[in-house]
Amino acid sequence: MLNKISVLSGNTLKILAAIFMVVDHIGVLIFPNVLWLRVVGRLSFPIFAFMISEGARYTRNKFKYFISMFSLATLCQLVYYFFDGGSLYMCILVTFSLSILLIYLLNFAKRVIGDEDKSMLLKVLSVVAFFAACILVYFINTKYFVNLTGITIDYGFAGIMAPVFASLFDFRGINVTDKIKRLDCIPVRVFCFAIGLLLLVYEVSMSAAPGVSAVQIFSLLSLPLLLLYSEKRGRLKLKYFFYLFYPLHLVILYAVYYLMMMSRLGYL
Repeated sequence: MLNKISVLSGNTLKILAAIFMVVDHIGVLIFPNVLWLRVVGRLSFPIFAFMISEGARYTRNKFKYFISMFSLATLCQLVYYFFDGGSLYMCILVTFSLSILLIYLLNFAKRVIGDEDKSMLLKVLSVVAFFAACILVYFINTKYFVNLTGITIDYGFAGIMAPVFASLFDFRGINVTDKIKRLDCIPVRVFCFAIGLLLLVYEVSMSAAPGVSAVQIFSLLSLPLLLLYSEKRGRLKLKYFFYLFYPLHLVILYAVYYLMMMSRLGYL
C-alpha cells in the first residue's frame, strides 16, 4: 500500500533538504530572532542523514563514495580553520564521513555473519570491530575529548549514528533468509532511523541551549517525507551538485552577512 504513494525520488528529497538547510542558515546568520526559520531548518539534517545511508547502500564504488565525502569535508574544514579564527568545529560533512565508515563496518559484519564459509572467530571479530568503532566514535564526542582537543563534531554521536540506524536492515547483497529480507523495506528503515533521530533529539535536549533543544523536536516532521521515498534516484545525476551546494551556499550567506554588518557599521 505504501509503495503506491512513494512518490519522492532521492533527488527531490535532497533538494527539499537543501532548501530547508538554506532557510536554517538564514535564520542563524541573518535573522537569529526568527524562530520559524530554525524550525523549518530542523527538517534538513534528517533527510540528508537518511540519504547518506541510501548512498552507502546503492553506490557502486564504496571507496570513492567515502573519499568524495571526506575530501570535501577536509576542504571545508581548512577554510573554516583559516577564516573562523582557528575553529576546530567539525562540519556536517565530517559527521557523515564517520557515518559512512560505520555503515561499511556494519555491512561487513552482516556479510561475514551471513557467509556460511566464514569461521565463527571471524564472525565474532567483525561484530567486535563494529562495536569498537561505535565506542570510539562515542568517545570522541564526549566532553572529556572535546575539552582535551577542542574538536567538536556537528550533531555529535547521535548525528553520526542516525544514518547507521537507517542501515540496520540493509541486506542488499547479503546472504539472509527471505523472511529477514522482507524487513529490508522503507517503512522498517525509516522506523529504525526514527530511533536514531529520537536519540539525537534527546542528546540535543541534554546538551544544547534551551532554544535549540526546543526546536530539535521538529526534526521528527521529516519522517512522513521519508516514508514517501520511492527508492529511485531521479532522472538527473545531481551528486556533485549536492557536494558543492553545501560550501557554496555558506560562502554566499556569509558574504551577505558581512555586507550587512559593514552597512550597519557605516562602512558601506
